Amino acid sequence: MPVFERYLTAWVLLCMAAGTGLGFVFPGVFAQLGSAEIAKVNLPVAVLIWLMIIPMLLKIDFGAMRQVGQHWRGIGVTVFVNWAIKPFSMAFLAWLFIRHLFAPYLPAEQIDAYVAGLILLAAAPCTAMVFVWSGLCGGDAKFTLSQVALNDLIMVIAFAPIVGLLLGISAITVPWATLMLSVALYIVLPVIVAVLWRRRVIARGGEKALESLLARLGPLSLGALLVTLVLLFGFQGRQIIQQPLIIGLLAVPILIQVYFNAGLSYLLNRRFRVAHCVAGPSALIGASNFFELAVATAVAVFGVHSGAALATVVGVLVEVPVMLSVVYLVNRTRPWYEAGAEPIPPAASKQLP
Repeated sequence: MPVFERYLTAWVLLCMAAGTGLGFVFPGVFAQLGSAEIAKVNLPVAVLIWLMIIPMLLKIDFGAMRQVGQHWRGIGVTVFVNWAIKPFSMAFLAWLFIRHLFAPYLPAEQIDAYVAGLILLAAAPCTAMVFVWSGLCGGDAKFTLSQVALNDLIMVIAFAPIVGLLLGISAITVPWATLMLSVALYIVLPVIVAVLWRRRVIARGGEKALESLLARLGPLSLGALLVTLVLLFGFQGRQIIQQPLIIGLLAVPILIQVYFNAGLSYLLNRRFRVAHCVAGPSALIGASNFFELAVATAVAVFGVHSGAALATVVGVLVEVPVMLSVVYLVNRTRPWYEAGAEPIPPAASKQLP
């Protein structure tokens, strides 16, 4: 992993501290930035989110969808965990911890927003960082690419309905118009732009040209993430300084959700005798979150000063160290995994009932 990404948590902490301090000292400046909206979309945050998302989507070759059948068992496990388990398990954890166990320690007026932010965080699987996690655990590159491409296509269709359903179950009013605008603005349009841009670059200069472009855009994407954190924590600087415990409390359900879904994916793959090089990235994809999308949607739907935006940003804070710990566990348990379920080659697995 590149040095900058390896210490992403440290940069995130620094930006959180800087944003919180600046927001406390200069509340008027951040109030003006927070009011720069069109149709409930905060313009500074929207620009930064696009700078984050587009370079990440450029890495994805949607033509890899043709390879889905090669690892259909691992694909099936990951899709099941990502879309049938993960959002609903997070909704339950948010209900348990935020509405009940931690409620006395949280501002009552933000309880609904915290729950909504956690639901948004879990409703979309990670896109870009998955390639890093997969490489660290020796994952099959073709499986990872095809799984991410499939998840992104599912996300275009399923993200809004799942979020709307879980917010409704949680007794939170669903602003459907704003939610659909967020899906169009932060999923559909970026995917279209990335696909067209990728095709044009490859047509003109091949894969080397694409690699060169991604290398140039990588720092821009991470820089936009860090500036976004400064803005979001600046918007809530006073609240955070007055109640610092909130960050730690919001991290608890996120941590439980990550380890639960990673473990479930890993065990299901072992049960179905999937090769470890597929089970590893499957567990990582099943556990990580597309926090860039979650942040953007939380800001658009609930506002830059909302608890929902804060909850999604906490997801950024825990993402790197937690996922690295999952990589470590996947690598350390490989002998146990393979001893209990001899991997079946992809071609042979298709012949099993």
